[in-house]
Amino acid sequence: MEFTAADFERLLMFEHVRKASEAQYINDPLDSENLVKWGGALLELAQFQSIPDAKLMLNDATSKLEEALTLNPGKHQALWCLGNAYTSQAFLVPDPDEAKEHFDKATEYFQRAENEDPGNELYRKSLDVATQGPELHMRFQNQGMGQQTLGGEGPSALSNVSSGKKKKKNYDFTYDVCGWVILAFGIVAWVGMAKSLGPPPPAR
Repeated sequence: MEFTAADFERLLMFEHVRKASEAQYINDPLDSENLVKWGGALLELAQFQSIPDAKLMLNDATSKLEEALTLNPGKHQALWCLGNAYTSQAFLVPDPDEAKEHFDKATEYFQRAENEDPGNELYRKSLDVATQGPELHMRFQNQGMGQQTLGGEGPSALSNVSSGKKKKKNYDFTYDVCGWVILAFGIVAWVGMAKSLGPPPPAR
């Protein structure tokens, strides 16, 4: 994966949020808002990892968000983030049945978030996408994203060129499917950071 300057800035920002949340947790383990920020930062950071590391980071994010819900069961931001975590996990597994289980959990969490905050457009759109998840996952797999191709073993150079074009289309599709997740995580992270900073101090 190639990093742009913007990717690197996002990586640094969410790593900072992760470390700050970890430190805050030591001081106040009952701060559900902090746990949501921590889980959200882990969701973002998972996008920059290899698949095995991303799965571990998503599991860690899920545990933080579930902990936030034990403290505040109606916290719709935590419910929505959990939906995103399960959606991300679904796209990391090739097995359609396992992916469907993740999409079902995502749908359940998105629905609960929407129930807690009716009329939230982001939650409603996330719910729509999760219900279409199995179909998107199938297209994702059918376009060869779940298969590894070996370069240089084709019968001719022409087949390798054609394989390269297919790979490019597959990567384009991947970015299309995952783009909404990245955008949504970014929105939540920025809102969370703005809330944590609070209003500016009064002028003296």
